[in-house]
Amino acid sequence: MIDSMVVTLQQEQTDDDNKKQYCAKQFDSADDKQKGLERSVSDLENEMAKGADAIATMKEEIKALEDGIKALDKEVAEATDQRKEENQDYTELMSSDHAAIELLGFAKNRLQKFYNPKLYKAPGAPALIQLAEVRAHQQDAPAPPPATAGAFKKSEESSGVLAMIDLLVKDLDKEMTEAQASEKHSQADYEAAMQDSADKRASDSKTLTDKNASKASIQEDLERNKEEKASTTKELMATHSYIASLHAECDWLLQYFEVRKEARTGEIDSLKNAKSVLSGADFSLVQSGRSLRGVAA
Repeated sequence: MIDSMVVTLQQEQTDDDNKKQYCAKQFDSADDKQKGLERSVSDLENEMAKGADAIATMKEEIKALEDGIKALDKEVAEATDQRKEENQDYTELMSSDHAAIELLGFAKNRLQKFYNPKLYKAPGAPALIQLAEVRAHQQDAPAPPPATAGAFKKSEESSGVLAMIDLLVKDLDKEMTEAQASEKHSQADYEAAMQDSADKRASDSKTLTDKNASKASIQEDLERNKEEKASTTKELMATHSYIASLHAECDWLLQYFEVRKEARTGEIDSLKNAKSVLSGADFSLVQSGRSLRGVAA
């Protein structure tokens, strides 16, 4: 019976030794896992913060690009409207000046008929119209002056009137030339501006597309990090629970391990001494054992 009790006590100590080793190993493993999970959560939180900042920045950049494209389209539309107005003004001016020159040429030709018949050119109109114009001119024309003074007066009048017509035509030609140069220059500027605007719009549109794609990619990473953080946090909470269960299971043993070991060792020694007494050992040992038990009691 004593041997059986000794074996039991030794087995209990072995179980405590194994349990202590198990607890120490589990605490180390759980602690390492907890620290790793906490680092992962912290890293994920940092990545999520960076992702959120990047998305906020990209939203501002995307809005700026969209506003810029809208403003550019508005400028193009305004420039196009202005160019149409300028071209319409130019067309009307050229038409008006051409009509004025033709009218002045017609008037000059009519005056030549009166002042310089040899320089008069008959218009290519129907004969009845020409006859009506001649009759109207004859009815409106003043009576011819005396032959001697008339030649000088005609020459003087024709010189002043025809010169004025030529001056008017010259001014109109100059105005038309300047208008043509201005129209050509304005059209060239407009085409260059349209090309620059088209290039910028294409570039900004590509940048906008790229930024939207980058934003979508960062958003995906952010969502993935959120899911991973949730999963990691759940695992961390489970680890905390496991560590708490380890404390509940192991703290008492670890706290009283040495006391329990010392007590078992003393008990085993006492049992061995008792066995020796029962086996015929020196009676003084029995007395010593009793004295020890009395002290222990």
